[in-house]
Amino acid sequence: MATIIGLCLRAKLKECFHLHYNVDIRVSPGSHADEHSVNKQLNDKERVVAASENPNLRQLVDECTYSTEM
Repeated sequence: MATIIGLCLRAKLKECFHLHYNVDIRVSPGSHADEHSVNKQLNDKERVVAASENPNLRQLVDECTYSTEM
């Protein structure tokens, strides 16, 4: 779940800030059994692009980041 949460955070931040900022998402030290792997996945541009091309993951991230605010 940590990677999905991270992908949702990345997508929402990208939506809010567009290309003006570089985003680096990290799991807090000691908060996950495999934090190094999760951090690597969340901050590897190619892995993030591949995840966003997966229709099931894309739908899940879209549902998590959907906002009803105008």
